Amino acid sequence: MPVTLVWFRSDLRIHDNTALYHAARRGPVIGVFLHAEQQWREHGHGDNKLDFLCRGVEALGEALAERNIPLIQRQVPRFDDAPQALMALAEELGADALYFNREYPLDEVKRDQAVLAQAEHSGLEARALRDAVAFSPGELLTGKGDYYGVFTPFAKAWHKAISAERLEVLDPPERQAPLELSSSASQRPDYPNKSVDGRHWPAGEEAASDRLSRFLRGFPDSPAKRYKEQRDFPARRGTSELSPYLALGMISWRQCMQAVMAINDGSLSDGDAGLTAWVSELVWREFYQHVATGFPRVCRHRAFQRHTEALDWRDAPEDLAAWCEGRTGYPLVDAAMRQLVATGWMHNRLRMVTAMFLSKHLLIDWRRGERFFLEHLVDGEFAANNGGWQWAASTGTDAAPYFRIFNPTTQSERFDPEGEFIARWVPELASLAPKKRHAPTRDLLTDLDYPAPIVDHRAARERALDAFKSLSKDAG
Repeated sequence: MPVTLVWFRSDLRIHDNTALYHAARRGPVIGVFLHAEQQWREHGHGDNKLDFLCRGVEALGEALAERNIPLIQRQVPRFDDAPQALMALAEELGADALYFNREYPLDEVKRDQAVLAQAEHSGLEARALRDAVAFSPGELLTGKGDYYGVFTPFAKAWHKAISAERLEVLDPPERQAPLELSSSASQRPDYPNKSVDGRHWPAGEEAASDRLSRFLRGFPDSPAKRYKEQRDFPARRGTSELSPYLALGMISWRQCMQAVMAINDGSLSDGDAGLTAWVSELVWREFYQHVATGFPRVCRHRAFQRHTEALDWRDAPEDLAAWCEGRTGYPLVDAAMRQLVATGWMHNRLRMVTAMFLSKHLLIDWRRGERFFLEHLVDGEFAANNGGWQWAASTGTDAAPYFRIFNPTTQSERFDPEGEFIARWVPELASLAPKKRHAPTRDLLTDLDYPAPIVDHRAARERALDAFKSLSKDAG
C-alpha cells in the first residue's frame, strides 16, 4: 500500500499538526526530517537553538514510534538540496504523496516552492498546508488591499475574522500497522557545542504542555492571571516561557488559544486582562509572519522603514563587544546580556531594553544585535526576532518613535526595584544595597570589579536624536 510522507520542520508535534492529521487520513504515514545545518548556520542559528531542535526531533520520533510511524532523518547541507532528497526518499519508500506545513520567511518559501515544483514534475502528489498561522499571509489586508504594517489594525482584523473552524484542535493520528522499511538508517546529527544546560529547556510536546499548564493551572490563582502586571519584571517568573516551544512547533498556537478560551468564557479578545494580554502576544507572532511575506525586504537584512537605511550607524567594535559581554556599566543591560549567554533566553522587557541600548545609546546597527541574539537564543525565530529588533531601533513595522529611548537606569528602578535580577546576573553588585545596584556611583565602584558606564545616557540620547532628525530631513 502506498504511503504518505510527512515532512516535519518547525512543527515538531503529533497533536494538532495539520499536515500529519490530513496525511494520516489517507493511510499509512512515514515522517521525514531534513537537517540542513549549513543553511541554518548561514541564517545565523546557533548551537542552543540547534541542540533544542535536535532534541525536539528525537522527542517527536519517540511519539511517532508509539503509533508505529517511523521518522526518517536525513542530512542535507542546504535548502536547495531538499527537493532532490525528498523525491529520492519518496521513490525509495514507495510513497505516492508528500504533505507538509507552510513556513513563511523568504528562503523557506523558495525552498517549498521548489519542492512543490519538483513533486509535480515527478508525479508525486504534494500538499502544503496552513498550520503555523490562523490566516495565510494575504488573507488579512488593509482596506487598500495592502499588507498591514501596523500591529493594532492587524490584531483587530484578526479577532474579527477568527472562527471556530480556524481554532479547531486536530487529533493525533491513530496507531497504524507496523511498516517494514527498506531505507537506510536515519542520519542523526549532533550539535555538541551547546552552551546552555538542556535541563532548563527539556524538548518535546510533553515539556511544552507542562509549561502551558504551569502558566494557566489553578486560574485565577496562576501566573496567567497576573501576566499583564508581572510580565515586565525579570526577577519574577511571570511569563509563559513557551517561546522556544512555539518557535519549533512543539505546541501549536491553537492549543494555546483553546486553553485560554476554556478559562475565559470562550473569549480571546475580552475578559481577563492577563489572558487577553497573552493572546495579544501570540497574535504578534503571527503578525510578524505576515510581515515576512508581505515585505520580503526584511528577509534580506533590509529595514522595513526604507528611509532609515540611510542612518549613519557607528562602527564601534569595542562598544559592541562590551554590549555582547555584559560590561556596559549599565547593570540591567549587563544582567540581561549575561542571562542570554548563560541560558539561551532573555526576558521580553529586557530584549527591548538591550536592543534599544545598542541601537540608540551606542548607535550601532541593529542588524548586529539581531545576529547576536539569533546566535544565542534557544527560541531564535527569524520573524519575531527581526520584528522586535526593528521595533526597538525605530526602523520597522509599528516601530517605536525615534525619540523613544529607554533610560536603562529608570527601567531598572521600575522593573527590578530591589535589584534582585541584577544581583543574580551581575554578582559584582550583589553586595550593594538594593537601591544602589541600579546605577552605582564611582566611589562605590572603586572596590568592585565592575566598569563605569561606557556612555552617558543624556549625551547618547542627544546623539541618537540628532542622527534620526538628520535622517528625517534627508528623507523629506
